[in-house]
Amino acid sequence: MESGNERSVFYISDGTAITAEVVGHAVLSQFPVATHSVTLPFVENEQRALAVKAQINAIWQRSGIRPLVFFSIVLPDVRAIILQSEGFCQDIVQSLVAPLQQELGHAPVPVAHRTHGLTASNLDKYDARIAAIDYALAHDDGISLRGLEEAQVILLGVSRCGKTPTSLYLAMQFGIRAANYPFIADDMDNLKLPAALRPWQQKLFGLTIDPERLSAIRQERAEHTRYASLRQCRLEVGEVEALLRTHQIRYLNSTNYSVEEIATKILDIMGLSRQMF
Repeated sequence: MESGNERSVFYISDGTAITAEVVGHAVLSQFPVATHSVTLPFVENEQRALAVKAQINAIWQRSGIRPLVFFSIVLPDVRAIILQSEGFCQDIVQSLVAPLQQELGHAPVPVAHRTHGLTASNLDKYDARIAAIDYALAHDDGISLRGLEEAQVILLGVSRCGKTPTSLYLAMQFGIRAANYPFIADDMDNLKLPAALRPWQQKLFGLTIDPERLSAIRQERAEHTRYASLRQCRLEVGEVEALLRTHQIRYLNSTNYSVEEIATKILDIMGLSRQMF
């Protein structure tokens, strides 16, 4: 719904709509415009497309402001209905298809769900991603130090610095087998690199964080505790950073980065190959 300067944005696809969302968000991030997003996956037939068209037109009629529409639909009849709407429609795939067709010398063969669907050609990659997710869950927060020879990266850091979400993102997005190990308050009096991690020096990667930010995060979980105090956060971060430097373990300050940026920087710094699905 439009309110003030807010603009309605539709992400529409005959598949998951993930591609439409990613491209649309990337483009809109360049503009200082407030948005209200509506994601509509699996618009696969004319009946559903007509309902989506009506939804777009209703916003236009009510507000007088055209909704922005980012869509990816391969079926011509369904795509035509979306284009007939009162939205500002951007076909994120077709805009690239024509020049690629000319360059490659091949006509496209439209198939719904090809980008994120499960097909025979990507089944092995899909299985690898599921295995990576299982691995990350089984090796989260030092639950298990077995099977580290299978890890591609082992994240180290204090509690709440971003190890778990980064491990899961690496697994889900890139099929990377990531373990993580936490250093807790009880470790600080005599902080050492655990013996089980020492054989895997080249796989180790540290995440650190500004103590002020760490304290704010911990306050949300355990307000007014020693665990969340700025003094304790400064102590833990300082001790862990000193340990990482002593063992020449590469590390990254996660304070000002999103989990997507953290994961991508780890891949780049460690030279790991991402697997796209």
